[in-house]
Amino acid sequence: MPRVRSRAWAAASELPVVLSKDMIKEGYYFGLPPLVLGGVAFLTHWTVVGIILLALAAFVFYFFRDPERVIPSDPGAVVSPADGRIVVVTDEPLAGRPGKRISIFLAIWNVHVNRSPAAGTVTGMEYRPGKFLAAMVARASAENEQNVISLSTATGEMMFKQIAGLIARRVVCWKKPGDVVARGERIGLVRFGSRVDLWVPRDAEILVKLGDHVKGGSSVLARWPVPTGSNLSGGRESRTPVENLTAAGNRN
Repeated sequence: MPRVRSRAWAAASELPVVLSKDMIKEGYYFGLPPLVLGGVAFLTHWTVVGIILLALAAFVFYFFRDPERVIPSDPGAVVSPADGRIVVVTDEPLAGRPGKRISIFLAIWNVHVNRSPAAGTVTGMEYRPGKFLAAMVARASAENEQNVISLSTATGEMMFKQIAGLIARRVVCWKKPGDVVARGERIGLVRFGSRVDLWVPRDAEILVKLGDHVKGGSSVLARWPVPTGSNLSGGRESRTPVENLTAAGNRN
């Protein structure tokens, strides 16, 4: 019993460290109930139950962490909309336009806050109900529940998806059509394991390959520079690096 109690106190001592880190508000909604119940379990001498509940609370707080990221200021950089591993890089047309799709698999231990891949204006937001296939399955990109977000940038149109998975049953987007976003700005999350797809036109240079591990907002997936003399004004690529970084750090 003393050994069990020491492990319980060790688990409890780690909670302030987790709670002190950046975390989105959903973490409190899901993490506080097991934390409180764990405290009650310890007070009533249900030590093992208390350990399990504290461990669950610690995991939930860790899952909903939201670390700051340094947003690249390179002109034309398209950053990753999510943390995870590259599982697909393929040619894929979109509405008759040739392009390329990059798919990112988010394991349950990855940061699940999603970010805008470029500066621009949200021109479309479509929720598509669907299945809950494992996010690793290729069909998940087309058949799973998802939010499809269209983004108009200074270079042109791109699209990315928040896709639910076998465990992830909720896709959340904090933006709406007409919102102007900075490169790397937080736009939403998918709860408990998922997938995020990014589509860019064919002339974008892909900089990642299968198996690469990427971080949302800071890893550059592609380079798609604004053509010289272009008058396109869909995005905010004219921001200074400091302005871009500050805007990207805003929380919702």
